Amino acid sequence: MRNMPHQLSDSQGLAFLLRRLDASASGAPAPDAIATGFPSLDQVLAGGLRRGDLILLAGDAGSGKSALALAMTLRAARTGRTVAFLSAESTPERMLERAVGIEGRFALDDLRRGRLDEESRLRAASAAHELRDTLPELGRIPGPSPDAIAEELRRTLDLELAVVDGIGALAAGKLPRAEELATALFSLKRVALELEIALLVTVPLAVPVRDRPDPRPSLEDLGALGAAKEVADLVLAIFREEMYRPQAVGIEGATELLVLKNRNGATGYVDLFFYEKWMRFEDVVEH
Repeated sequence: MRNMPHQLSDSQGLAFLLRRLDASASGAPAPDAIATGFPSLDQVLAGGLRRGDLILLAGDAGSGKSALALAMTLRAARTGRTVAFLSAESTPERMLERAVGIEGRFALDDLRRGRLDEESRLRAASAAHELRDTLPELGRIPGPSPDAIAEELRRTLDLELAVVDGIGALAAGKLPRAEELATALFSLKRVALELEIALLVTVPLAVPVRDRPDPRPSLEDLGALGAAKEVADLVLAIFREEMYRPQAVGIEGATELLVLKNRNGATGYVDLFFYEKWMRFEDVVEH
């Protein structure tokens, strides 16, 4: 059941606002907040992602955007949320492998080569068993059309959070790429509002950052003719220093998740840790 009706009368709107005020007074998150499962991030976001919002997760190539988006999906589903994950690059079977690898803490290459030791096999089996009851809906991006994505997402009843992993799949090549991506972002915001879901989209950086003094991503790096910073309600960006200073000592796995834009609250960053061999992110409070 939706937390908020599609259209509100004055009395409905006031009732919804009063529930939010009551939740705030008790220290509980807003009723429409969906926890990402990363405590430090959820604290910054006052409980998590918000329904009706378009959330962008940006990062350089190889930074782990898909892995972090999938981790948020798995953690949200584990709390009973209804979640869907659509990929531009992977089949549902491959996504399931990645999910089990993330939760079971083993390298997928070891699984594919039949090199899992006994301890890893036990972790994998345990992770698969736990996922059986909390697995999100996994599917492919149906084509370069936000309308097709909306139609696909409507198949999941009472959907609360959806991930579109790979905005590049929405560039059909008929117009300049930046123009097509800008149009797609405005359309995806409409989808988030229409379906009353939190819609998270992974986006690459549009400009090279490796050779500048500070390679941390900024809103200007997202391109799409400025649509990314205009239409998105929340913009997160991954920064892993080891990608730019591979010879440095003591920074392996250290990750900053930058909150570049937050229409409903504070910006800043939170510290995560990345286990590259497992493609697994953890909050520093878990590490």
